[in-house]
Amino acid sequence: MPANLTQQYKKAEDNYRRSETPEEELRWLQVMLAEMPKHKGTDHLQAKLKTQISQVKKNIESQKSRGSSGGSTRSFRIPRQGAGTAVIIGGPNSGKSQLLATLTRATPEIAPYPFTTKQPHPGMMSWEDVFVQLIDTPPITLDFLEPYIIGMLRSADVALLMIDLGDDSGIEQAKEVIDKLNTTKTRLAAESSLDEEDVGLAFTRTYVLANKIDVPDAAERLELFHEICPLPFREFRISANSSDSLTELRNVIYQSLDVIRIYTKDPRKKEPDRDKPFTLARGETLLDLAELIHKDYAKNLKFGKVWGVAVHDGTVVKGDYILNDCDVVEIHV
Repeated sequence: MPANLTQQYKKAEDNYRRSETPEEELRWLQVMLAEMPKHKGTDHLQAKLKTQISQVKKNIESQKSRGSSGGSTRSFRIPRQGAGTAVIIGGPNSGKSQLLATLTRATPEIAPYPFTTKQPHPGMMSWEDVFVQLIDTPPITLDFLEPYIIGMLRSADVALLMIDLGDDSGIEQAKEVIDKLNTTKTRLAAESSLDEEDVGLAFTRTYVLANKIDVPDAAERLELFHEICPLPFREFRISANSSDSLTELRNVIYQSLDVIRIYTKDPRKKEPDRDKPFTLARGETLLDLAELIHKDYAKNLKFGKVWGVAVHDGTVVKGDYILNDCDVVEIHV
């Protein structure tokens, strides 16, 4: 991608990658095109964006036509909550629901047979004073992939790929998940990104969770998986029903979001509200915080006061001030 892309373009690109519907994709593609610097260095990317916009418009019209003719597809939409979202994927009986139950207060159906999970199930994982959304999904095989899982996976901050080490078939099932997703426009990768030549092709950061590591022959099965399907992803050896084995994973999931916590303070009060901090992407500003609270705050923002590690207590700052983790902010409109 050209090095001189604006922050507005990069934010639109991130929102496009997170889009779960064609309508959202179209909106952010159009913003990306509008924010694109217009010079010879971006001619190629402009053409790619225009082609993708045309394709998404065709997809929307095609869906409308199918809808008007009585056709329908199963769909689930789970609103984003918390500091970010991690989607749990895997083959049948790989331990996805058990992981969700152990890391959150969710109560999905858990049973020792495959295809127990028939629809996505969300839960909230706590990390200090914030929460991260985890979503359990139905299993993926070469013959079975719910279309809505692609949208959830594309928009997620992190994908958690479960490998069942409790059975010899778990290795082949995990490979099928990867092979199946490689036939779609959403792929697993070490880092989240868009393809430079095909902006419709998205990659989602993935961690491999080698589950049931405590059962007999698990280590041997994991070595076999490494030989059959070597992946450049960070790997965690876990037992999904043991919270002690998940401490590092919990920390890494949160850290991978690269967000900061901001505590707000009412100008009429001495102490800030420390119960529910706002979370923003690292590098965002006072104006971004104001927009997150309410669009009228951003529109009428005069200045802010900040208490934090980078400034003296109560320093007056403008809208372009870059916030830091655990800053206390007082907004004046």
